Amino acid sequence: MTSEGPKRLLVLGKITDILDAFTLQRPVLGLGEIQQATGIPTSTVQRLVSNMVAEGLLDRVGDRVRIGIRMAYWAGAAARGVDLLELAGPLLRELRDTTGETASLFRAEAGRHRVCVAVAETRHALRREMHVGKVIPLHTGSAGRVLLAWAPELAAEVLAGPLPSLTEYTVTDPETLRALLDDTRRDGFAITVAERDDGGSGLSAPVFDHAGEVTAALTISGPTLRFGRSECEKSVDLLAGAADRLTRTLGGRPPG
Repeated sequence: MTSEGPKRLLVLGKITDILDAFTLQRPVLGLGEIQQATGIPTSTVQRLVSNMVAEGLLDRVGDRVRIGIRMAYWAGAAARGVDLLELAGPLLRELRDTTGETASLFRAEAGRHRVCVAVAETRHALRREMHVGKVIPLHTGSAGRVLLAWAPELAAEVLAGPLPSLTEYTVTDPETLRALLDDTRRDGFAITVAERDDGGSGLSAPVFDHAGEVTAALTISGPTLRFGRSECEKSVDLLAGAADRLTRTLGGRPPG
């Protein structure tokens, strides 16, 4: 092995660490934030970031940086042929085993609905019923809120139509739902309680594709008796991290 080999691998590892410092929740970072996240010396961070900007791996946003748009071209090529459901299975089981609750993946479908495309069911006898193929109105529940929050055209279509009540807590006022979608987009996740069925709660976060468009909602749900709002809130970081990992695996990126 030449003396050049290990040096190149070391540099590549540091570049990877820098790229890994960016998340859906923190898409824009300063040099100090990158240094804290990676532990790489400040002078090295400055040098590497400058070179990564020059190569298009990073783009400058004022005095900060974000993942470069050039990366989207590579991500698009990598995402071709990737099976979302195959990739989601292990992650859903991990979420189920960590929280003890049902983990699901939802996608928007024509006709103002969402459908469960993958699920890892809780092992508890008391459970919130969920199965692959289950169809649910988009205006109800945390997954529907996530799928609408980052899809303005679909949201406009849903908000323009009837919002039938499924429970006494279903949001049926378009302006109220529009404000809640704004909150979801700002927070990066949604929590709902008893909106689509009595006694059920859900926490959802978005999964993005290589174009920065929401492609699915990753959800943890369960009976409110055991998995109420406070328990949902405790799982936000866990779910957001999992959604971020799935987005990265798909070659996705957060919207610009």
